[in-house]
Amino acid sequence: MPVKKEFSRFAHEYGQYNQIQTKVAQHLVDFLDKKDYNTLMDIGCGRGAVYEALTHKGIEFENFYAVDFSAQMLELHPNHKVKKVCANFNTLEFTQQLKDIPCDTLLSSSALQWSSDLHFSLSQISSLCNKFYFAIFTNNTFKTLHTQAGITSPIHSSSKLLQEIQSVFTIEESEIVNYTLHFDKKRDIFDYIKKSGVSGGERRLGFRSTKRLMETYELDYLEFEVLFVKCVV
Repeated sequence: MPVKKEFSRFAHEYGQYNQIQTKVAQHLVDFLDKKDYNTLMDIGCGRGAVYEALTHKGIEFENFYAVDFSAQMLELHPNHKVKKVCANFNTLEFTQQLKDIPCDTLLSSSALQWSSDLHFSLSQISSLCNKFYFAIFTNNTFKTLHTQAGITSPIHSSSKLLQEIQSVFTIEESEIVNYTLHFDKKRDIFDYIKKSGVSGGERRLGFRSTKRLMETYELDYLEFEVLFVKCVV
């Protein structure tokens, strides 16, 4: 499995808190092996990073199903050729809501790391299609910060993710990409963590602990690790 490293300088784009998710969606779309599809589905679509990556790359489709548990996020998603479904991959109702959609290819970018039961969610998703492309953050995201704060990451390691995926799917291709996002100011790092949507962990630091960590955190960047997988059932 290849490992790739990338980094970005954040300073002049401060306020664009989904920068890493955008890069992840773009790289996931690079895995697609066709330029034209009938029906695509994006699970955990958010504001539409996958849709925008597809459009930017010139990949055509007749239908696009944008699926997210947040109605507010779906309101922000582009509308052209898009059908929006409010559904949660952590619930039994998920497949009932989506089972009648004739999906060619299913994508999920920067979402499945927050499954409350990954095997359950993957099993649900596996019934919807035949070909799948996943991008999932691993526990090495914010690795140094978690270590200094004494926090265990709430998300899975790459090996655990692969184990769970292999229990449901046949993996055809996989890759780990490490991203590094640099900042000009320490405060910007912690603002990013709060506002990016990447940080939704089980243990959160209190005000005093956050202030102390801001003073002692030794890096001017955050680390991210993402597992990309192309698989079939």
